[in-house]
Amino acid sequence: MPSVLLSIDYESWFALTRRFDEIPADQRRALDGGYALAALDPLLEQLAPARASFYLVGELVDWFPELPEKIAAAGHEVGFHCQVHRPLTRLSDIQRDLAASRGWRARSGVTGFRAPMVNTIEDVYPLLKTEGFRYSSSIYAPAGTLLNKNGIRELPVSTLPLLRRPQNLTAPRKMTLPLVLGGEFPYGSSFTIGLFEKTVLKILEQELKRGLSPVIFLHPYELVRPQDWPGRLRRDLFAHPGLIPFTRSKSRFLKTLLTNFPVSTLRDYLLTNRQPPTAN
Repeated sequence: MPSVLLSIDYESWFALTRRFDEIPADQRRALDGGYALAALDPLLEQLAPARASFYLVGELVDWFPELPEKIAAAGHEVGFHCQVHRPLTRLSDIQRDLAASRGWRARSGVTGFRAPMVNTIEDVYPLLKTEGFRYSSSIYAPAGTLLNKNGIRELPVSTLPLLRRPQNLTAPRKMTLPLVLGGEFPYGSSFTIGLFEKTVLKILEQELKRGLSPVIFLHPYELVRPQDWPGRLRRDLFAHPGLIPFTRSKSRFLKTLLTNFPVSTLRDYLLTNRQPPTAN
């Protein structure tokens, strides 16, 4: 039975802007102010009884070691997002993040990876294979796409092809103007959900009727509002208005989604799906 494959890119409120990427970790923890831990229980309540894939930022686990256990105890999948949330497109940075997260990933049985900003490189896949991952969800492509990347299954965040299905599915395939101008509507992104909530719900209904299982993602700060949100990012929103759709509440969308559609984790879908991945 097709399902909406729901994922949460679990990161702190400040990860929306690149302004804090390179400051010391203790300063990022002070900025978080306990939000990453405090937001989890209310988010789990919103999701229940559905199950979702949580892709965790590793430094949050360093700050709050109970996060993976609490997520898994509620029946959700624990995956890996990055160690520090930033563009992760240099091989050396990817290697460093994988090494830094190895301990908690092993304890939590992590097998799924989502690159920050859904932006990665082809060189990531051999590294993921070596590190024991089984799948990734780190590019954009039409629902129903399942690729074999060096022994890693790539289950992309979903787009709707408005012209024809794309042929080149090599990473990076991130949300860019060329992607949209090429005829793909990236409805799986919370950015798009923030702009076209009702349209995305209609697309999800259509995709399920076609027997497809679309992949979408949300963020915790879109569902559990941080203090003075989004005022704390006023400077960033003024400079980069494209961030505004990420600051809009998605709680109504999530409630409608869970009320009207079957939902699954990406891991469970891959465990039950017998479709052979396409080499790319």
